[in-house]
Amino acid sequence: MNGLIVESTSEALWQSAIEAACRESGQRVDESLKAYLLFLLLRFSRRPELLRTLMAKEYLEGLQLGGRLRDERLRDVGDQCLLLAGLFPGMAARRRVTPTYFVDLGRTAYGELAARLKRSLAALYRDLALGFVALMDVLHALRGGAALEALSPLEQWMLWSHAGSRSAHRALLEGKEATLIRNEAPGLH
Repeated sequence: MNGLIVESTSEALWQSAIEAACRESGQRVDESLKAYLLFLLLRFSRRPELLRTLMAKEYLEGLQLGGRLRDERLRDVGDQCLLLAGLFPGMAARRRVTPTYFVDLGRTAYGELAARLKRSLAALYRDLALGFVALMDVLHALRGGAALEALSPLEQWMLWSHAGSRSAHRALLEGKEATLIRNEAPGLH
């Protein structure tokens, strides 16, 4: 992201950063999803330990719980997966999983919530499951491309081909390997 964002509160700062990242990523994100992302980033900035859990374990344990505890656990899994996929995709290799693992598990957690909850909340979580990759791309833009630089071209390709990530596709096209391929074989684009 280019430019300096100066705001008076952390909420206003995050909101400006999200708007700029949406423009930079080329993603059209619904206002309700932007608001959700804003509050997710505010919550994460106060509790960074949220990203230290094992998501598959949390997901499976959450499915065994009932009522509100189950919903909170599934929401936390979806949120953590979104943050990891968008802000820290390089964590996948450190956890010995593919970058699409976070996408798949996060979509599944949000989808499970959508199936369980009442109308308005169900719609929000359904939109989060469907818009997961767009929000991930916004978070990639928020990091200014640094998030995807931690991934190999193969991992970027996986995010693009499996999940449909525009930012991963752009990173592939702009990467050093793509430049080498285009220089060696000008007919391939």
